Amino acid sequence: MKKSLTIATSDSGGCAGIQADLKTFSALGVFGMSVIAAVTAQNTLEVKQIATIPIDNIAMQIDAVFEDIGADSVKIGMLFSKEIIDVVAKGLEKYEVKNLVVDPVMVAATGALLLKTDAINTMIKKLFPLARVVTPNLHEAEALSGIKILNYKDKVEACKIISRRGAQTVILKGGHGSGAESVDLWYNGKSVYEFSAPRVDTENVHGTGCTFSAAITAYLAHGCTLDESIRKAKIYITNAILKGKDLRIGRGSGPVNHFWNISDELR
Repeated sequence: MKKSLTIATSDSGGCAGIQADLKTFSALGVFGMSVIAAVTAQNTLEVKQIATIPIDNIAMQIDAVFEDIGADSVKIGMLFSKEIIDVVAKGLEKYEVKNLVVDPVMVAATGALLLKTDAINTMIKKLFPLARVVTPNLHEAEALSGIKILNYKDKVEACKIISRRGAQTVILKGGHGSGAESVDLWYNGKSVYEFSAPRVDTENVHGTGCTFSAAITAYLAHGCTLDESIRKAKIYITNAILKGKDLRIGRGSGPVNHFWNISDELR
């Protein structure tokens, strides 16, 4: 059985973070493992508190997974601080992780800051060079590139800047955009490719970025090329949003239906 590891933060509401990643791994047929870097007290309305895990414990979690089980692919999610990023980067280098997906989580759907400002450069320096793909949304791409994204040309330029800052390839997620189509741009270092799907009218989009990146990670574990993994992940997340658009979980931005491919109902 193929195995995927997520190194990220716990979401007590179950919509995003570690919980969304593990649900996605399970739905796509890979054995999911986790290294918990921080814990949030969170629901569909707000992030109430963030508590980080001791650095030595994070390092030990990484060792525990790789010394026994190993991983065919790894996803990085919310890491919160430069100290956490540093210890995670050391672990990834130690175990020579190849299929690494870095989702540079910075701000929650509710607006809460999920990455300290002084940690951004550490993430770029330590994690981007190790990743097969970095998956920012529009807001994150602006922070990482230093430019304001107002149009298609800006999106392409942001991808190129992020690539020059160390990322092998960049996929700029289009979920925070506008228009009838949700268009993701993938820059592979030479060319730009579009992955498009109809935009779904729903408030249940909490954790979509985590889920999309986790799906890419799962397909890489299965041995798909990066191009195939992105295409399949786009189909998966689009259906997860569509099949979850009428769910009534919480009073705010609810989750997608991670198990749409198993059942039409969220069990």
